[in-house]
Amino acid sequence: MAAVTDVQRLQARVEELERWVYGPDGSRGSRKVADGLVKVQVALGNIASKRERVKILYKKIEDLIKYLDPEYIDRIAIPDASKLQFILAEEQFTLSQVALLEQVEALVPMLDSAHIKAVPEQAARLQHLAQIHIQQQDQCVEITEESKALLEEYNKTTPVLTLTWD
Repeated sequence: MAAVTDVQRLQARVEELERWVYGPDGSRGSRKVADGLVKVQVALGNIASKRERVKILYKKIEDLIKYLDPEYIDRIAIPDASKLQFILAEEQFTLSQVALLEQVEALVPMLDSAHIKAVPEQAARLQHLAQIHIQQQDQCVEITEESKALLEEYNKTTPVLTLTWD
């Protein structure tokens, strides 16, 4: 019975508050403050649940950063048997890299040869020869055009001469 009177008293207070806010005629219509309060409470509940998800995400981000840290592997105790298996798995790759390194070391004297060291000097000479080649190509184009013009003149002149001799 006391609960019913408390609810009635609360309802009366809400109605009094609505009269204060909306005026005595209730110009707001059918929408009441209680409806607005319910919506606010639902929104706050949604925000609170999202806050928990955000906390979980931050925790996962911290874990991810911890796992991505290069020193994390150093802190983990890996058994010697696992280390041995890893080394044995990489044995062929390591041996192939050693063979390639030995080939490079064997070819180092070739890189120190006089022919390789003379490349900068030869590059200047090659540049000069390339310029001469370009000039000769231009001259060749000019001679070709002149030859075509002369052949056209010859072809024009030959029929005229043939007619005059006949």
